[in-house]
Formats: sequence, C-alpha cells, structure tokens
Amino acid sequence: MLDTTTRYPVRVYDHNRSTTVDALRSLVVESALVIGLNGVADYTIMRTPGNDRELTVGFLFTEGMIARVQSILTIRECPESPHSIVVETSEACAVPVKRNLVVSSSCGLCGRADMDALLEMLGRVTEGIQVAHTILYDISKRVFHEQGLFNATGATHAAALFDEQGEILAVREDVGRHNAVDKVIGAALLKGRPTTKMGIFLSGRASLELVVKAARAGISIMVSVSAPTHAAVSMADKLGIALVGFARESGFTVYTHPERIDFSGLAAKDLHVSSLIATDEAVELETLLAA
Repeated sequence: MLDTTTRYPVRVYDHNRSTTVDALRSLVVESALVIGLNGVADYTIMRTPGNDRELTVGFLFTEGMIARVQSILTIRECPESPHSIVVETSEACAVPVKRNLVVSSSCGLCGRADMDALLEMLGRVTEGIQVAHTILYDISKRVFHEQGLFNATGATHAAALFDEQGEILAVREDVGRHNAVDKVIGAALLKGRPTTKMGIFLSGRASLELVVKAARAGISIMVSVSAPTHAAVSMADKLGIALVGFARESGFTVYTHPERIDFSGLAAKDLHVSSLIATDEAVELETLLAA
C-alpha cells in the first residue's frame, strides 16, 4: 500500500506565547502517476497516491478519452512500478487528445489544445435529480468528517457524490481538486453506479473545468463550499447544471438552475433576501481575492 502522508520535523512559532517548539508534522504525499494508454500515449499526473485505478478511469472518462467504462479492456498496474498504470481500450473510444504530457495536480482544461471543441461536444444535462434545500446546507460538515487526509495534513481537497436523499455515496481526497473529482467519479463508474442520479460536492472553488467534468458524467447538481468562477457559472447555466456555492450551515447561494433545488415551505420573500445576502458575500470574497 502506498503512503499518503509522511512525517517531517518542523519548528513552530507561537506568537501569543512568544515561544518556539520543535515538532513533527504530517505532510500529504504528492507523486507522479503515469497512465499509459493503448501504447500510444502517456499521461503523467501529479497526485496523492491511492485510489489510482479510480483516478485513471475518472480521468479518461471526464477528459473524453473513453465514452463509458465498458470501453476499457484491461487496466493493470506495472509490476516494476507502483506508480504506473497501463490501460487498453476498445475501438475508437480512446483517440488521444492533444494534451501536455505532464498534468499537474491543479491542471484542468488549461493543458488542452481543443478546449473549444470539447465544450461544443458537451450535451446539456437534461435528466438529473432534484434535492431538498435542507440537505445542502450541512453537506460540507458531513463531508468534512470523512476527510481523514485533510484533518491530518490540512493540504488536500475533497470531492463527494451524494444522491437525491442527501446520502453521501463516496468521498475521495487528493492534493488536486481535479484529481479528487476524477477519483470519486471513477469510483462510481467502477461500481456501475449511474452518476446521472447523483450530485457532487467540492471542498474548494467551482471552476470551469470541474463543471465540464461533471457534465461528462451527467451530474446535474454541483455544490461547493466556496465561490464559483464566472466561467463556471456561465458554463453550468449553458449545460443545465445547478451550481451552488458557499454551502455552509448558515445557508448557500444558487447561481444557476434553482429549479433543481426544492425550496418547498419557504416564502418567496425569504428566498429573495437570502439570495441578496449571499450575492453580497460572493462579491466581497471576490474583491478580497483580487486585492
């Protein structure tokens, strides 16, 4: 089993007590995974070791290199290297896209030469689920309790899949936001679970490339504890995805397709006021980040 954390000696300064102390701190491991595809393309992904098969399947699927998990004929780890996976797929499902050979843990669409073509190929999410507003405001708290790596190191992102009743179906962590999403989607695909009946939660900001990954999986609701980017909101609106930001115990903000969120029992006046407050919070945060 590959290590996901390591211990490192540090010196901690306490300003309030004007003291220093030598201690050991847990660091999350970041290393390269090489995915060999049909003997004609290699992709090197900087990731947190663990759930590498899920990461591989999720990456190939959300990047459009396979249309379905059944396209994979074989997927195996190289005996000589625990950080390499070789994949063989069927027919024309695995035509390699033009992409940089090395994909950092923070990289998404930035490495693609055919981004515009990819976005044009994405179909609108027409099915999906509708969820009650009562299950969204505390979803970040419920996922947080499953974030063992983050609680140990403070250095990982998480992605979680949930169903229409709000049940958390899977949680995956990684140093990269995109990797966490690929891992959790890959986990669902390998178990044969239909992602079209799920929503996805993100522990970080919602960006354009993550919306694209969700759309490829047919996910109709994306919930983030943080703010989305303008491009993410525009694309979510175009693709029919409900994009929810600032999901915390105090409430949340629905940026697109509020019809996918059931607000039964709440007065329209209350919804309007909450929306205005949340919008002000978003503007304030964006201002601080830009400073």
